[in-house]
Amino acid sequence: MKTLEHFVSNHDGWHISLFQTWDEERLVPGRRPVLIVPGYGMNSFIFSYHPHGDSLEGYLARAGFEVWRVDLRAQGKSVSIGGTDSFGLEDLAVTDLGAAIDFALERSHSGADRVDVIGASLGGTIVFLHAALKKDNKLGSIVAMGSPVRWVDIHPAIRVAFAVPALVGLVRLRGTRQMAGFALPHILKRIPSVLSIYMNASITDISAEMVKTVEDPNRHVNREIAYWIRDRDLTVRGQNLSTAIRDLQNPLLCVLARGDGIVPRRTAEFPYLTVASKVKRLLEVGTKDRAMAHADLFVSNGAQEGVFAPIAEWLVEPKPG
Repeated sequence: MKTLEHFVSNHDGWHISLFQTWDEERLVPGRRPVLIVPGYGMNSFIFSYHPHGDSLEGYLARAGFEVWRVDLRAQGKSVSIGGTDSFGLEDLAVTDLGAAIDFALERSHSGADRVDVIGASLGGTIVFLHAALKKDNKLGSIVAMGSPVRWVDIHPAIRVAFAVPALVGLVRLRGTRQMAGFALPHILKRIPSVLSIYMNASITDISAEMVKTVEDPNRHVNREIAYWIRDRDLTVRGQNLSTAIRDLQNPLLCVLARGDGIVPRRTAEFPYLTVASKVKRLLEVGTKDRAMAHADLFVSNGAQEGVFAPIAEWLVEPKPG
C-alpha cells in the first residue's frame, strides 16, 4: 500500500493537505477515487487510524479504491501562506473542497471525471454545501456519515454549547488537542457517561494516538453553527441548504449511528428523506444492546464489518446514469 502527501494551494492563503493512498495489487482500474472530508474540530488523521484493524482509508484501499483524505484550511497538516482564521463554511465548501476535488481528479490513477465523496459529520454538511453552491461540481456518489443539514432534533448539551452565537464567535480556542489528551483518559475511566453522546466507551478503545485528530474549532465557524442551531436551517450565500438539497440527484448513502447524541437520528436522516436522488439508501449501524455513538462510526471495535464494509459495497454497486 502506498501513501503520498500533497500540498495544494486553495488560492486563498492556504496550502491544504491531501493524502493519496492505494494498493497497487488491488486497485480496480477505472473505479472513481474516493475523497474523505473531516468534520468539526477534527482533521483527517482519524480516517488513517484505528486501534484495532484497518482504518477507513486502509479498508477502502484494500477493497480496490484509490483513497484521498483532505485537511481543509487550519486542519491537520495544512499550512497558512498568509491565510487567517477569518473564514466560514462557504470557504471550506467551495474554495477548499473545490481545490481538493480538482487536484485529486488531476492526479488520480483512475482517469475518472468525478470523485465519490465521504463526508464525516460536518464534513458531510460541507459536501452538501459544495453541491448546492457549485452547480458545475464534479461530485459522484455521496456518503454522509452522521451529517446534519436541518437540526430536526438537537441534544440539550449541543444547544447549550452554542446558545449565544455572538459569544461563541468571540472565543478563540487554543490547545484543544493537548487538553483532550489529558482529559479523555480520566473522563472515560471515571465518568464515561459524560462522553456517551460522542462515543461508547464499551466498544471504542481510546489511545494516545487518537487525539491527533483533534483540532481547535474556528470561532467564525462556531458562530455560523450557533445561528444554524438556533434557526434549525443553515443559510449560506442566500441559500437555505435544507431546501437546496431537494434537487440533489447524486446517489446518496446516509449513515447514522444508533445512539448518536451529537447528530440524533431524525437530524442525521433528514438528507436521505429530502434529496431527489433516485438512488439513495439509509444505513443505521449499531443495535439496542451495542449502541454506536458519533465517533464510533470510525474507531469502534468492529467498525470494519459494521460500517466500512457496507460503505465499500454500496460504492461499487452499479448505479444508473
